[in-house]
Amino acid sequence: MDEKILKFYSRKDVQKKIVEASKGREVGIKFGEGGFGKRPDVLQFDNDVLELASNGATSFHISEERWSNPLLLQTGMNRKQQEDIRSGWDCILDVDTKFIEYSKITAGLLIEALKFHDIENIGLKFSGGSGFHVGIPFEAFPEKVDEKETRLLFPEGVRVVADYLKDMIRDPLRGKVLDLSDVDAIAKSINKTKEEIMIDGKFDPFSVVDIDSVLIASRHLYRAPYSVNEKKGLISVPLKLSELEHFELSKAKIENVKIENDFLPKKLNGLEGSQLIMQAFDALKKKANVPEDKKSERRYDLPTLAVKMEFWPECIKKGLKGMDDGKKRFLFVLINFLKSLSWTMEGIEKIVNEWNTKNKQPLKEGYVISQLNWHKNHKEKILPPNCANKAYYADMGIKCSDNICNSCKNPVSYSLRRLKMLKDQKKPKRKSKKT
Repeated sequence: MDEKILKFYSRKDVQKKIVEASKGREVGIKFGEGGFGKRPDVLQFDNDVLELASNGATSFHISEERWSNPLLLQTGMNRKQQEDIRSGWDCILDVDTKFIEYSKITAGLLIEALKFHDIENIGLKFSGGSGFHVGIPFEAFPEKVDEKETRLLFPEGVRVVADYLKDMIRDPLRGKVLDLSDVDAIAKSINKTKEEIMIDGKFDPFSVVDIDSVLIASRHLYRAPYSVNEKKGLISVPLKLSELEHFELSKAKIENVKIENDFLPKKLNGLEGSQLIMQAFDALKKKANVPEDKKSERRYDLPTLAVKMEFWPECIKKGLKGMDDGKKRFLFVLINFLKSLSWTMEGIEKIVNEWNTKNKQPLKEGYVISQLNWHKNHKEKILPPNCANKAYYADMGIKCSDNICNSCKNPVSYSLRRLKMLKDQKKPKRKSKKT
């Protein structure tokens, strides 16, 4: 074994951090070219790290899933057997690319998207290769999503969140990557043709950098914080969010590594991840939904002119009177609702600011501005959560009466239906021919 690696794992501070990160998780131990040792395995004591390294261990990997007892895991267990001992899971977004600059851009956009969803405590670490891991600890999520225990939503929970965030950052990522290089150069760098990295005539940024979600499966492992990457000889070092932009690979060299940060945050501001995971699953349902009126999908065409308040549903009008609880969730609903109804950002900003003054405790100005700025920079229109999403309208106390909610799936579809009815009424009636 490389003496530098053994010397690194002999550091007490390194041992402590690796063991801390592995608590309640399955551990996979790699022995260089010999591959992984037996699974499942665990690390109980700090000295286990040095003892294993002395016997040829080169890197340590931990599961995204948390287990009541990882040693109860067995090959061939069915889903129910695994669920019985799964206590939770962390959402680890693996930014995978050969190019460190593309990786930094992608990780930065992911962090921006998480902050947009009101997540402040975010884990970040260099993968040890050329990518980054962005993490949200299980404690940030609500106990249930759509009446199902969140701990049971693995691997689909991570997949749904990853795919949702990929959709969010696709356009800005495309722009930032193309600022660094043109399509021809990008295609050449990854040994693909120009056509292979285009979708519908547009450059697909995920052809050169990916947020891997398809390969995530139960007992999936990722490199532990402060573990070595054998191929690169670099350390998977946790970072402060502020360090990302100016991160240099030299910081991850064995001789330069300082134990300064943990990967996953230990202190959270309540259930910070609630909005993210609920909105991600809501977006998934929207993709799968069949249009309400199969005969005419035109009703879902968004208008070109702003739809006036007289056509808005009760839930939006109730929320605009001011909120005690759920202000951040309603702001999320309100901005997406108005954007979908073709309001300009200037008009949206005016409505949002007027609404905020009516709240018993107004949202901080900086938070409101950050939300508005996000939408100014992201032109795409995303429908607000569907009416059936109890975490929004019902829980916030602004649910429409049943005769409205039962007749439409989304506040936007209600407004468009009202608008269509008015237009139909104004159409001149066709005169019957005289016989």
